[in-house]
Amino acid sequence: MPAGSHPHDVSPAADGGVWYTGQRVGVLGHLDPATGTVREIPLGAGSSPHGVITGPDAAPWITDSGLDAIIRVDPATDQIRSFPLPSDRPNANLNTAVFDPSGTLWFTGQSGVYGRLDPATGEVTVFDAPEGRGPYGITAAPNGDVWYASLAGSHIARIDPTTGDATVVDPPTPDQGARRVWSDSRGRIWVSEWNAGQLALHDPATGAWQEWPLPGDGPQAYAVFVDDQDVVWLTDFGANSIVRFEPGSESFTSVVLPSDNASVRQLHGRPGEVWGAESGTDKLVVVTGG
Repeated sequence: MPAGSHPHDVSPAADGGVWYTGQRVGVLGHLDPATGTVREIPLGAGSSPHGVITGPDAAPWITDSGLDAIIRVDPATDQIRSFPLPSDRPNANLNTAVFDPSGTLWFTGQSGVYGRLDPATGEVTVFDAPEGRGPYGITAAPNGDVWYASLAGSHIARIDPTTGDATVVDPPTPDQGARRVWSDSRGRIWVSEWNAGQLALHDPATGAWQEWPLPGDGPQAYAVFVDDQDVVWLTDFGANSIVRFEPGSESFTSVVLPSDNASVRQLHGRPGEVWGAESGTDKLVVVTGG
């Protein structure tokens, strides 16, 4: 990617390309993997985009911490539409977003908030997180429940999509640093535990937890992603690797990244491909055939 862009998050695009956020330069980028062509869309003065997801409308939706807004970019025209947070909610430190099955967008802010956006009306509602600072990763389960991870709070929380209320659920390991979350097809919630260097699994149906340390010395589990086969993928800052976890055998396989200090902060994918953004090297990376 262009030098200095610091790509933070990625999302497969409907046209076969890949969207990424250029956090340090305030752009949304698009990579065509077939040709290597990159185009960038400036998001405006003060922009510092963190997360990007591809919505049910095939458009990229961005959590922009610099603009304190959710941004939609038209994939055909590059037209930008901004959905600012309410004026009494400044400096939310917007992080990541997800669409629930009804088409509502939910988002997190590390300052201690989470919220929702109704794309049909443009209405943005912000809620105080029950234990303050930390909301980071977010995911939607097949039954419509939304879950977020609190990095500073070392917990996950279930959001009731009807009321917007959040209920805290604590993993077994104290101060584990729950960073990102992803639901599998059964509605089980997978968690990357940054401080503990572990992968965790919570089953809301039973309340049960399981945890597995990542392989090697000093692992730091940052991103987590569950693919279409319910295989779990993580990034390990300690080993500079992308890690595959097979739930059936409870086994890990590590793929060491070719560039040192890659710092892959997020993963996403489509069948046969797992994509990440190397924020430390201004590159995108894909693992295939996994």
